[in-house]
Amino acid sequence: MATVACTLLLWEGVCRMAAVPPWLLPAPWQIAVAGFAVPMAMWFEHLQATLRVVLMGFGLALVISFPLAIAITVSPVFRRCIYPLLVIVQSTPVVAVAPILVVTLGATELPRVVITAMITFFPLVVGISTGLAQTPSELIELSRSLGAPIANQYRHIRLPFALPYIFSAIRVSITLAVIGAVVAEFVAAEKGIGYFIRSSTSFFKIPQAFAALLVLVASSLFLFQAVNLVQRFLFPRSLPAGSGQS
Repeated sequence: MATVACTLLLWEGVCRMAAVPPWLLPAPWQIAVAGFAVPMAMWFEHLQATLRVVLMGFGLALVISFPLAIAITVSPVFRRCIYPLLVIVQSTPVVAVAPILVVTLGATELPRVVITAMITFFPLVVGISTGLAQTPSELIELSRSLGAPIANQYRHIRLPFALPYIFSAIRVSITLAVIGAVVAEFVAAEKGIGYFIRSSTSFFKIPQAFAALLVLVASSLFLFQAVNLVQRFLFPRSLPAGSGQS
């Protein structure tokens, strides 16, 4: 907090002493004034639209990632076949793909959800599959010697060991989901924080655009902390030793 406060004071001081015009770099107080000038109902409407796309895209990525990661862990052949495709998808610039998806899927919420899922699912697949592969081999051998079905092996042995990796991947992915939703809203949207930033900059309302950016950062931090809370209260044993369960 002290670092943030010092940064804001320095920012404010530079803007005042150098007389930086607000259309070039608004001072923090100008951003605050512009942010409070926007009605709360409007903020809520745009934020709700963005968060809906974030959660839907992230949920879609989770649904795809879990079976894919399990299949990668089960079959080395499948892993060698699918990994190059995953890398190609991840290496494809989403900003370039977004207009194509909008034309293909229509100017609805669906392309925004798909774009968000595209950005999100790769870290999930890598994190989940890495975690599943880290299970001690002696436990796997023990379960096999006892004749345990492979479903029980994953449920009772591999998944518990993979939880720290899974939550690390979720923390990365949930912030990427916010980026994906905003990128999608830049391309085609009538609501959302990304749309609000785009419309504000088109009218040179730069302080207002900065205020929207702060709302976006706050949302991303909130989602990140929400994942931490879920892990702390529902899966405390997956926390690193010494991180505290208080």
